[in-house]
Formats: sequence, structure tokens, C-alpha cells
Amino acid sequence: MNKNEKQSVVAELTETLKENSFVYLADTDGLTAAQTNRFRRMLFESGISMRMVKNTLVKRAMQDSGKDFSELIGVLKGTTCVMVSDNQKSPATAIKKFRDKGDKPKLKGAWIESSVFIGDDQLDALVNLKSKEDLIGEVIGLLQSPAKNVISALQSNAGQKIAGLVKTLSERN
Repeated sequence: MNKNEKQSVVAELTETLKENSFVYLADTDGLTAAQTNRFRRMLFESGISMRMVKNTLVKRAMQDSGKDFSELIGVLKGTTCVMVSDNQKSPATAIKKFRDKGDKPKLKGAWIESSVFIGDDQLDALVNLKSKEDLIGEVIGLLQSPAKNVISALQSNAGQKIAGLVKTLSERN
């Protein structure tokens, strides 16, 4: 790879890192060509973009991206596969699913909206991560629950008794 090709790869990767909030780094060393192709196909079907890049080029792209990837630079050793997705846990789920038949690929690290996860032991945490939308939905559900209980009580037979008590109390004043 000549200097111009390297600059082109770094520019493309820098743009990819700037545009994505969910970046995963994995070690695919030890996978056969057939296994790697099967992994790529699975990622593609899940909407995950994967690219094998030299560590020095990934490091340059991380530094040029304007984001703080400094904690992940330490994991750039050996074979590195860069995965990006619109969904924060899709790459982790794909890695876990693929590993049902072996122990590769290994998660090196992940950058999830400026939060850094380092090491393969973080895979389960990443798989169980909830999205912002999930968390907002849960909070809204929790906030609506007491109001639903009051409305339900007012609509039931017990609600008629409560409504009668409220009416009686209001007439006293």
C-alpha cells in the first residue's frame, strides 16, 4: 500500500468515525477465510459495517476524528476489525451469536457515544445495554403508572365510592 492509498484509507475511516456514535474493535485473528466470510455476511445482514484496517491507520483516523478515542488506542495490537452500526448493541450481539461455535472474534473495545468499554469481558454488558429510546420509554411508563392507577380506581365501582366521598366533602365547604 503506497502513501496515497494509506491517506485515502485514513480519510475514509476518519469520516466513518466522525459520523458514527457506535464503534467496535474486535480481534479476528485465528478465524479461517470461510469463518471470516461467514462473519462478514452476518454483520452485513445485521446492518453493521466491518473493515479490516492496519492498527497504525486506525490510530491516525481516531486522532483525526475529533473524538476522544485515547482509551482505545491501547487495544490496537494484532489483527483489528473496525465495526460501526446505527444500533449500539448490534455488533456485540453479532459477536456473541457468532461465538456460539467458537471463541473468536474477541472484543477489544467499544466506543458507545463517548463511553469506552475495553476488553472481551465487556461483551455481555454491551449486549444488555439499553438504548436512549428504551430508557425514555421506561421512564414515561413509570410516570404514567400512578396516573393510570388513579383513573382506573375512579372508573371502577370503588371509584364511584371515592367520587361520592369527594362530592360529599366538596358540598360541606
